[in-house]
Amino acid sequence: MSSLPPHIAALIQGKAYELDAVGMSGAAVLCFEDMVLKIEPVSEEACREHAMLRYLQGRLPVPRILAAEMGNGRSYLLMTRLPGEMVCAKPLLQDPAALAALLAEGLQMLWHVDVSACPHSAMLTEKLRLAEARVAAGLCDMENAEPGTYGPGGFQSPAALLAWLKANRPAETPSLSHGDYCLPNVFVQDGRITGFLDWGRGGLADPYQDIALCYRSLHHNLSGHYGSAPVPGFSPELLFGALGITPDWEKIRYYILLDELF
Repeated sequence: MSSLPPHIAALIQGKAYELDAVGMSGAAVLCFEDMVLKIEPVSEEACREHAMLRYLQGRLPVPRILAAEMGNGRSYLLMTRLPGEMVCAKPLLQDPAALAALLAEGLQMLWHVDVSACPHSAMLTEKLRLAEARVAAGLCDMENAEPGTYGPGGFQSPAALLAWLKANRPAETPSLSHGDYCLPNVFVQDGRITGFLDWGRGGLADPYQDIALCYRSLHHNLSGHYGSAPVPGFSPELLFGALGITPDWEKIRYYILLDELF
């Protein structure tokens, strides 16, 4: 804590906090009673999150930036704390239909935002550029990929997956995308969405960017993938009924495979 920028150190001085270990971003997240401090290496994602949070003020319920600084290779983002709890909280997981309805409500909130001034693109040209850089740098995790992604019946390597993604790009319809629309990034209170966290991959993208990762996250959380007991009779396909759509399974597979490179 002694290495914090002076302005941020003054704002949190003497305040009690807890470390948040739920997310998978690799950032250090310090949760205070009414604010959150996120510390991570400077990167395109960190810079994007600062810009997206500023853009989304007044457009969606997102944290308000209290202080944002970058120095010595580190990004420091001090934000207000969202009210409520993550939609992956145990009581919410026990009612999959209600959970799917909440997640669909959140997606609809994103898609109704006017994107004419959106500061970032997460369309496939940009995503594949970032994926190519990660593949070249050896940053893609093959050990924790979805079953079947690599090995027999799957791809030989991240480079082979990237080549397939480039050759099989689906058509895109731009809308506001969270970029990592997973259950820990959506907050709820009294049965209503209260906010969205972690905008480092946000920007303009096809709606299936978020539909696919939401479907995967719902499946993982309800099936016991993260160590909790599976919810009897769960069906992540409830999401599609709540959205009122017939799923495009090819796009869902594409965007889940694309996420394996991030």
